[in-house]
Amino acid sequence: MDTRWLQDFITLTELRNFTRAAEARNLSQAAFSRRIQSLEQWAGARLIDRSTFPTQLTESGERFRLAAMELVNQLAEARAGIGGVPARNQLRLATSYSLATAYLPDWWIRWSAGQHWSCQLQTGNVHDTVSAFTSGAADLLICFHQVTQPLPLDTARYERLELCTELIRPYAARTLLERTALDLPGTAGEPVPLLMYSPNVYFARLIEAAIEGAEQPVHGVRVFEAEMSDVLGDMAAQGLGVAWLADSALRRRGDQALAPVANRAWDVEVSVLAFKEAADTRPVVSELWEKMRTLTAALPLEAAP
Repeated sequence: MDTRWLQDFITLTELRNFTRAAEARNLSQAAFSRRIQSLEQWAGARLIDRSTFPTQLTESGERFRLAAMELVNQLAEARAGIGGVPARNQLRLATSYSLATAYLPDWWIRWSAGQHWSCQLQTGNVHDTVSAFTSGAADLLICFHQVTQPLPLDTARYERLELCTELIRPYAARTLLERTALDLPGTAGEPVPLLMYSPNVYFARLIEAAIEGAEQPVHGVRVFEAEMSDVLGDMAAQGLGVAWLADSALRRRGDQALAPVANRAWDVEVSVLAFKEAADTRPVVSELWEKMRTLTAALPLEAAP
C-alpha cells in the first residue's frame, strides 16, 4: 500500500468532496479517485458511499478513518524522530510567500522580543506548507483560511489561532479604470480581461467560489494565469486586466498604480490562522504560541500590522 493513499483518504473524510480533496492534495480528480479506489481494493471493502452528496463514508469507512488517522500520526512522529530533534530554541514555521513577506517581519519582531529564538522558515503553496506541518517538519503553520474552502486539518489534533482578517479584492490599473470605466461583472459584448491564479493555488478556489456565488454572472476572459500574486499584480499594474489581490500585498508593494474596481460584490474576506499541534509540548513552541495569543488578543484584528 502507498501510504499517500491514507492521507488522501483522510483529506476526503474531512472535506467530503472529491473535487476539493483532489485540489487540496494537488492532484487531478481522476488521479485522486484512482488512489481512493486503490485504497479500497487494498482494504477489501468499500470505504466511500458514492451515492450520497456530500460524500459520506460507509460503516467500514468510518472504522477505517480512525485507524488511518492513528497510523498517519504515528508515521509523522516516527519521521520527526529519525529526522533529528530541532535545537531547544529553534522554531520551524511554514507559511506562504505572500504572508511571509507581508506580515511575518513585523509579527516576528513583536513575538520574539526579549527572546533568544531562531526561526527556520519554509514557504510554499497550501499543499506544501500543510504537508510540511502535518508531517512534523514544521512546528507552526500560518495560512489563509476561508469557511467555504476549509483546510484538511483535524480540529481535535491541532489548535488554531486567528491572527487577523484580510480582504482579497479585484484590482486594476488606475489608468485602465479611468480610460475605460472598467468594472465587474462586464458584459457579453465587452468581457473583462481576467488575470487569474493557477488552479492549484488556494486563492484560485476562493475566487472561483466568489464568482460562482455572486448574484450576477461575470463576463470575462482569462488572459493570464500565474501562481504568485506578485506576478498578477505586476500584470494588472501594466493595464492588462483585473487581478484579485490581498490588501496586504498592495500595502507591501507601495504601488499607487492599482485601485480596486468599483463593484465590491466580488470582494473575499479571509482569515489568517496559525496552527500548532496540541500534543507539541516543546517549551519554545508553547512560549511562542502564548505570546501570539496574548498579542493578538490585545490588538484588534483589523489593526494587525
